[in-house]
Amino acid sequence: MARGDVGRSLLLLFMIILISAGGLLWFDYLNVIDIKTMLAPIYRRLGLEARTQSAISKGEMLNIDAERLAVRLETLDLREMEMKKQESDIQTRLAQIEQMSAELEDRQKGLDERENSMNALSEEASSRERNIDQIARYLNGMPPQNAVAIIEAMDDQSAIDVMRRVEEIAQAEGAASIVSYWFSLLPPDRAAEIQRKMSIRP
Repeated sequence: MARGDVGRSLLLLFMIILISAGGLLWFDYLNVIDIKTMLAPIYRRLGLEARTQSAISKGEMLNIDAERLAVRLETLDLREMEMKKQESDIQTRLAQIEQMSAELEDRQKGLDERENSMNALSEEASSRERNIDQIARYLNGMPPQNAVAIIEAMDDQSAIDVMRRVEEIAQAEGAASIVSYWFSLLPPDRAAEIQRKMSIRP
């Protein structure tokens, strides 16, 4: 026999063994045969852990459909577990969003209250300015003694605001201010105190 024929024979023998091994593994995967149990002694001799599958009783037939159904059920179980995890993640995220929404709502309420307070203070200041302007015009038209009597009854800050407004009105109209004359009619200690405060806060 020629050397080439021996090589081809060995190649064919190797391919037959390879195809047979592949077929055995495929049938084992389909649970048609139990190759795991057959190869268990070889695994143990090599010091490896032998893979085994549940033994089949004599009267029991291999059911490929049942195996496929078991695989599908396992897949469904895994998918259900994944969906439950996703649902849990979604619930956690929703709780975080609701908490953030509540915090933003509280901040918005705080901003609204602050804005309302500022508006109220602004309105109060505007109303006070109108009142000061009205009082200043009334006192400017009175006899100085009567005007000074009213100013003397005021608190220092109100008296200062009225006098400054009187000076502003006189300056706007190009007239002389009567405030210096009012100071001369006030008691000296009160006049000095008002002038001192006016100099501190011009």
